[in-house]
Amino acid sequence: MTGADHEHNEAVILAAQWLADQREPPHPIIPHLRRQFGLTALEACEASALATNFRVCRQDFA
Repeated sequence: MTGADHEHNEAVILAAQWLADQREPPHPIIPHLRRQFGLTALEACEASALATNFRVCRQDFA
């Protein structure tokens, strides 16, 4: 469950997409993601990292 072998569940991806779209994300973000999307702490951290990747990709292709 590391690197390219790891697959995110749908809730993690939805949370990451939501977070990537936020101009001013709520703080602290991990508890917010846990409440809003029903994620574990680990999943919320994964969603946060994935959102960063989404933002970077958007900038690269904008």
